[in-house]
Amino acid sequence: MTEIDFYTNAGDRLQFAARLCLKLHAMGKWVRVLTEDAAMTARFDHLLWSVPAVGFVPHCRLSDRLAAETPVIVDETAEHNGIADVLVNLHSGQPPFFRRFERLAEIVNDEPGIIAAGRTRWQQYKQQGYTLRAHDLRAP
Repeated sequence: MTEIDFYTNAGDRLQFAARLCLKLHAMGKWVRVLTEDAAMTARFDHLLWSVPAVGFVPHCRLSDRLAAETPVIVDETAEHNGIADVLVNLHSGQPPFFRRFERLAEIVNDEPGIIAAGRTRWQQYKQQGYTLRAHDLRAP
């Protein structure tokens, strides 16, 4: 069963997701990032070219011819057929394909719409019988 982690009070969700992708890539995990739309995909793609400042997270879009060989896939398309280690959800809805993954990372910041969507997903997962873990990223 998919392990689900909610990261709350994440501040800049894209920045946190980029750092998470870097960490997961360093651990040898294959990552799929589901974005809200093409504009968010483009912003996140650009961000991964600069985070970290002295490194590189190999990534591409789902339709790229190298997708099957690339450890981080960033796309708004609600499907996935490749390796399924970790799914990072930046979409407001529950990803229809999340069950294929070993882990799901839900990233929630302090924006009211993001919080409300996160609470809805939390309830959906809970009703489906998943064990959920919450990680409050607020500085101590």
